[in-house]
Amino acid sequence: MRLTFTIQRFNPEVDSTAHPQEIRLDVGRGMTVLDALIRIKQECDGSLALRYSCRSAICGSCAMTINGSEKLACRTSLRKELERHGHITVAPLRNLPVIKDLVVDMTSFWEKIRDVHPWLVSAARPLRKGVPAQTKTRDHANPQFHNVDACIMCGACVAACTVYEVSKGFAGPAALAKADRFLSDPRESPSATRARLSALQDEHGIWDCTRCNFCVEVCPKDVKPMEAIVRLRRASLERGLTKTGGARHILGFTDLVEQQGRLNEAIMPLKVVGFAPRGLLRILPLGMKMLLKGKIPNPFGQALPGLSHLQALIRRVRHATPPA
Repeated sequence: MRLTFTIQRFNPEVDSTAHPQEIRLDVGRGMTVLDALIRIKQECDGSLALRYSCRSAICGSCAMTINGSEKLACRTSLRKELERHGHITVAPLRNLPVIKDLVVDMTSFWEKIRDVHPWLVSAARPLRKGVPAQTKTRDHANPQFHNVDACIMCGACVAACTVYEVSKGFAGPAALAKADRFLSDPRESPSATRARLSALQDEHGIWDCTRCNFCVEVCPKDVKPMEAIVRLRRASLERGLTKTGGARHILGFTDLVEQQGRLNEAIMPLKVVGFAPRGLLRILPLGMKMLLKGKIPNPFGQALPGLSHLQALIRRVRHATPPA
């Protein structure tokens, strides 16, 4: 069967912007996208740049955007992509600088990983700066280990992240999932756990995530980075780290629903920014627009019927033991 591949090309030495190139290739049964790209490089255009190594979905090197979604080329079937989309379009990972063609610069990705201090700080033996701790035991019963440790650092989650797309300062799902891996380790000292969580409270940390779930959808190893971020948020609240806007938003939302049975948009901003003059001035323009459009409800409105049942449900959830 002869297929037409649309490949995004970019050579910084001669191109000012990326451009698509169509290449036709005879393909056989059982071929993957990576198989086809290697043949295109060998038989059609030797200037095509791509990155790959193991061809077994272990190294993560061949992650790229295939038909608009981040995937490992070595495990993406040509036949299935053709059946699903009717064409094969290949581009480099999004949100990362392109070096050439399908090869991206992973420097910022690795810097984010390094910034979360991806090593264990043992309570028994304090860690010297920059030196990983050597450990003997591990809690194999904790499924969080298996999820996060399965990460192959392919960068697909970062490429799919809608927050990283608009804010390159965001730590990113891969780095935050790595931070959760050590938070979940019973060998980590309590002081190190608190220090780790405190470092993630800044404006580019755990509270920037919008929970779009794209990182979970594209992860080839079922790491579930968004769930790791939720665990980091829960741990922060449990340890009283509630000074950030994100933490105050969660607590304020819960308080209002528990008190009135609904979200009150007139009071919610005050729950987040407080009564500090700078915060009030920041939300004043939005408040005026909402007022003029009749979007601000009565802040002293009556609670909804059945509030006692809702409060009982909230108390039950609040005191429930989270799943392992």
